[in-house]
Amino acid sequence: MANAPNAQTSVASRVFARVFRPFAKVEPEETFSVAVLTLTIFLIMMAYYFLKTAREPLVLLYGGAEVKSYASAAQATVLLLALPLYNALVKHVSRMRLLTTVYLFFVSNLILFTLLPASTIAVAFFVWVGVFNMMAVSQAWGFAADIYKPEQGKRLFAIIGVGGSSGAYAGSRIAKTAAALGPQKLMLAASATLVVVVLLFAWVNRSVEPAEEVQKKEETHAEGGIPEQHAAEGTFALFMRDKYLLLAGALSLLVNWVNSNGEYILDRTLLASLGDAPMEQKITFVGSFKGDYFSWVNLVGFLLQLFVVSRVLTKLGPRVALYFLPGVAFIGYTIMLTAPILSLIRIAKISENSLDYSIEKTSFQALFLVASRIEKYVGKMTVETFLVRMGDVFSAGLVWVASMLALSTPAMAGINMALIAIWVVVVFAIGKEHKRRSEESEEMLALEPIRT
Repeated sequence: MANAPNAQTSVASRVFARVFRPFAKVEPEETFSVAVLTLTIFLIMMAYYFLKTAREPLVLLYGGAEVKSYASAAQATVLLLALPLYNALVKHVSRMRLLTTVYLFFVSNLILFTLLPASTIAVAFFVWVGVFNMMAVSQAWGFAADIYKPEQGKRLFAIIGVGGSSGAYAGSRIAKTAAALGPQKLMLAASATLVVVVLLFAWVNRSVEPAEEVQKKEETHAEGGIPEQHAAEGTFALFMRDKYLLLAGALSLLVNWVNSNGEYILDRTLLASLGDAPMEQKITFVGSFKGDYFSWVNLVGFLLQLFVVSRVLTKLGPRVALYFLPGVAFIGYTIMLTAPILSLIRIAKISENSLDYSIEKTSFQALFLVASRIEKYVGKMTVETFLVRMGDVFSAGLVWVASMLALSTPAMAGINMALIAIWVVVVFAIGKEHKRRSEESEEMLALEPIRT
């Protein structure tokens, strides 16, 4: 499916295939799409970390750790309103027009944010960044899952994921250096980067298949779109009849709930360490601390993505790989339970997040290689946006209870350990469903496609 033009079988393609070989097996005809998609994911994650670094001092210092947690929950409400609009857009536009519309909408939002005072946009910008992250990344991986077959995806997703890990690391390092320039400069840099991303998507979209085949498909799909029986049903109706999406949603919710609880533990411990320094010094310190923290997360994640993920996916498969993160997270929260010190909490969260951004994320994306196209574009978006943010809602509720009851860090860590036990049960269940689907023929899986 992801076959590029004849130029891809050139000497250069064979050379790139050999370059990729230490990390994953890439065929010469696949090098073009893999290289450009890797660069695209790199730029998306770099832009995201510009924005993520910009938002942290704003929300923490104009709101606080509790307000940050509550703002995370507000993202679920925004997504609940946005998803029906997105679903309608999916049903009526081509794949490339969908990507272009969503990304350029985000660019226009960023330009507006740069024109407003920092104190005014602090909470709104935090909510917006969370929505942007979920939708932009989900669309990019949905596009990758759409152009590759399951066998290809197991080999190639690790390479594409390297783009995400390295982009996150580069973005966090650049943002740390540029933190003194202020959040608005980081927003402008991110908006320019996203324009380039749209151009790269268009390049890949026109190159994965011969032009005459693309035109033929577009003409065919223009007559149909999503099957009539699915066009009338809403996103959540799709979930109610789809066990695989329900399990994927439960997994996403639990992973983010645990992670958000951990971020709250880190944030309130960080704020408690600031003392009575002037606000400008606090902004600089928090921005530098977060930039350094993100850099370590992304450096370790990059190394795991580069040297470990491909081997884990090809030798063990995504079903086994999904057990890695809950195991490491359980150890980390055991440390917080027994020694709630900022430096140790930082190390535990670096370990958890780096594994999340590498093995966990790539394995989760690989689950959708055996999904139908409607699951990849409609169901997957809901899983990776609304249900992920529902994890933030549950975390915000826990933070409210923790504030009312003055729960300690060890108590919060203990709650997370209980949630991880439930998480493991969900991984087992989704593994069984994935195995069943993997054993079925590709023809049995395919629903009538959304327009290409």
